[in-house]
Amino acid sequence: MENFEVIKALFLGFVEGLTEFLPISSTGHLILFGHIIDFHSDGGRVFEVVIQLGAILAVCWLYRQKIVNLIKGFFSGDVESRHFAISVLIAFFPAVIIGVLAVDFIKSVLFSPIVVAIALIVGALIIFWVESRQFEHKTLDATKITFKQALLVGLAQCVAMIPGTSRSGATIVGGMFAGLSRKAATEFSFFLAMPTMLGAATFDLVKNADVLTADNMINIGVGFVAAFIAALFVVKALVLFVERHTLRVFAWYRIVLGVIILIAAMFFNLSA
Repeated sequence: MENFEVIKALFLGFVEGLTEFLPISSTGHLILFGHIIDFHSDGGRVFEVVIQLGAILAVCWLYRQKIVNLIKGFFSGDVESRHFAISVLIAFFPAVIIGVLAVDFIKSVLFSPIVVAIALIVGALIIFWVESRQFEHKTLDATKITFKQALLVGLAQCVAMIPGTSRSGATIVGGMFAGLSRKAATEFSFFLAMPTMLGAATFDLVKNADVLTADNMINIGVGFVAAFIAALFVVKALVLFVERHTLRVFAWYRIVLGVIILIAAMFFNLSA
């Protein structure tokens, strides 16, 4: 039975890695598939947090050279590197404020399948609206983002605190609305994910450290590795995809998933 739970953890790790950076809500997928396979982890929230760390580590690995160059440039006085680093911090700052003030409300009130389903569908409609508009792409390179654009992306990320919205979806769409090209918005979303997800994960790990025991570390470790591997492939594929296609396919997928979660919540006792 324990081996079967490990297989479930492996599956959910892959689900997290495949969905974290796509604009389709990893939370919605974890709720739905966790219910379908009847997965129960003694680590509770910690399992989800750690496998998210696996996904973000994949981004750090893929962009490791760029990260190193930016750090070197920042400390050596390179203007472009400092500008980009400050832009990421500007975009990150709103989430820190809203997260600290509203974290308890979000977790106690908004973490429900109905909220996730509605957020998925509403997010899909916003994607359709943004893609139907002919926004001027003033910024084609993520490193050229302006402070104003970064702030707009950061405010959009705050909306993603509503479960089901999708952090990547909100930041990519917010970036496009602010004048970034689809590719630039996607890459900036990856860089913004690093401090955002690392900060949120660290906060949750410290808060829930008491449930990290030897009994559940195997499941958590397996999920972490699976999320890392899956995210490696998704991040590369997503950048290539958005260069050539719109986000409409993700919008349609969100609607289908939202409807499925609504049906499951009403008829199959789906819980968060």
